[in-house]
Amino acid sequence: MTTSAPEAAAPAPAHRFPPLLVIVVLGFGSLAGALMQSLVIPIQSEMPELLHTDAGNASWAITATLLAAAVTMPVTGRLADMVGKKRVLVASAAVLVVGSLVAALSSSVVPFLTGRALQGVAMGYIPVAISFVREVAPPARRAGAVAAISATLGVGGALGLPLAAWIAQDYSWHGLFWLSSALALVVLVLTVVVVPGIHDEHPAHLDLLGIAGLAVGLSAVLVAVSKGSEWGWSAGRTLAMLVGGVVVLLGWAWYQLRHEDPIVDLRTTARRPILFTNLAAVLIGFGMMAQSIVVPQLLEMPEATGYGLGQSILEAGLWMAPAGLMMLLFAPVSSGLINHVGARVTLSVGAVVLAVGYVVALFLMSAPWQLMVASLVASAGVGIGYAAMPTLVLDNAPESEAGSSVGVNTLMRSVGTTVAGAVMAAVLTSDTQALGAGLPTVPTEHAFQVCFVVGAVAALAGALVALLVPRRGSEVPATTPSTAEPAPAPAGALPQG
Repeated sequence: MTTSAPEAAAPAPAHRFPPLLVIVVLGFGSLAGALMQSLVIPIQSEMPELLHTDAGNASWAITATLLAAAVTMPVTGRLADMVGKKRVLVASAAVLVVGSLVAALSSSVVPFLTGRALQGVAMGYIPVAISFVREVAPPARRAGAVAAISATLGVGGALGLPLAAWIAQDYSWHGLFWLSSALALVVLVLTVVVVPGIHDEHPAHLDLLGIAGLAVGLSAVLVAVSKGSEWGWSAGRTLAMLVGGVVVLLGWAWYQLRHEDPIVDLRTTARRPILFTNLAAVLIGFGMMAQSIVVPQLLEMPEATGYGLGQSILEAGLWMAPAGLMMLLFAPVSSGLINHVGARVTLSVGAVVLAVGYVVALFLMSAPWQLMVASLVASAGVGIGYAAMPTLVLDNAPESEAGSSVGVNTLMRSVGTTVAGAVMAAVLTSDTQALGAGLPTVPTEHAFQVCFVVGAVAALAGALVALLVPRRGSEVPATTPSTAEPAPAPAGALPQG
């Protein structure tokens, strides 16, 4: 197994369609996949009745998608490196069609969760699209193209909230999944027709045992983290899954280091540029998800609390929608920063802006428009930071591992969002007040303020970690005894600050 420096980029092939159209299709497909994250959030409280089950089973409607996406992203990235990126993009889009149709036709919990899990699997489209765009975009547009597609991870989640709330409120909850079926079908057709087939295969053996180990270990840890508040952090099953998952992942890592064709090359991910980028991804993912969880709850809190803003689910989603667009608008800003000051500094700047958004929210939380302003600032930081991450990864990973490296980075963002969900839930449920006799308890204003402080601290920690990413040329790439001399950096590679 060789872990050389990034290989020289191959000459750009001739395409049937203009590169800009290919990039738009990849961005649209990524956006459609990211929409699956927030599709059921507006109807989550109604899921037990809709699926004729209890609240515990219904809560898996979000968790199933999260787990499937987390496990799939590095696996699809590796498959894309092995068999070609277009094939995996087409397969992911086809899975999204099937998953959406299964969910749309379901009226009970098992088939519905199956559909939701398949929708999570389809999110493997996103890291493959990010790595693919570097091969089709003209050199002058590569940074901007990567930035725009990477930002769809946040944009899809933000835009999905008001869209899902509107459809569920005015039509049927099944309509959410008929819409996602239609979007998925469009993505599938466009990917087949517009995205070019290029010779980017790096044949290798598929590490099935590695996939199984990753799936078991990662799922156990993420389930423990996401369900900890519901089950109890000291509960036997929480601790068993957490400890068991960590043990499995340690065994998996030992096995991967000794495998000729690992599903994730841990030597590559251990390189300082990629390692610190992934650590920053966890912290910035935490920061993004924290405001996505806390701000809607504060908007929807009853006015009787004295600090709640009394918005409906649809109104709250509409107040949050501009934040999603802000992420997309700041992708070109990130591209410009990457070209001028480097990706590491850009990533750090994005994390600082995200932290500033939380500080704004801490002092401006008495009106919907004030929280919208805070969300706009925070989302601008997310847009800048999310766009810089894949650039750092792609500039420091071998071409034969581009897809899997971006997949791991995307997984790290998902880990951050999962941990954020658990931490925010713990904070909001640990400091509550009663609205009146016989009425449920709700989080206090202080609990929301603590959440904003925690989000700001996580984002600032992400900014500091990003600065630990070494400048280009300051680190000798990791090698093995059989490794040849490091290959030259890719043609047209972007500088890192």
